[in-house]
Amino acid sequence: MTEQEIKHRVVVLGASNNPERYSNKAVRMLREHGHEVVPVHPVATEIEGLPVVPRLDQVTGKVDTLTLYVSPDTLTPMQADIISLNPGRVIFNPGTENPQLMQELRQHGLKVVEACTLVLLRTGQF
Repeated sequence: MTEQEIKHRVVVLGASNNPERYSNKAVRMLREHGHEVVPVHPVATEIEGLPVVPRLDQVTGKVDTLTLYVSPDTLTPMQADIISLNPGRVIFNPGTENPQLMQELRQHGLKVVEACTLVLLRTGQF
């Protein structure tokens, strides 16, 4: 796949090796839709054949979308890392909503979306 064919660079925070998990389904579906995917997980080294970045602060390069699959409490200490990453948008998937963090990200000029990445992809709204 050439750079021109890649639609977006998407970081999946909380990516999983378990094919039943929504975060794993998101990794697969994002790739099927032509997006470059960067899975982030503290222990896994490979997910769906992709190399894994262990921490958000170790992601390098431009990020079009950061999609979240971790608990709201886990996200709070990552606020500075999310702001530093400066993604084009942050998708809070169901179960990840963190109103205080969402407000902080908006105040730093980041676009915040409350949605399901899988639904956005299936309906052509991604």
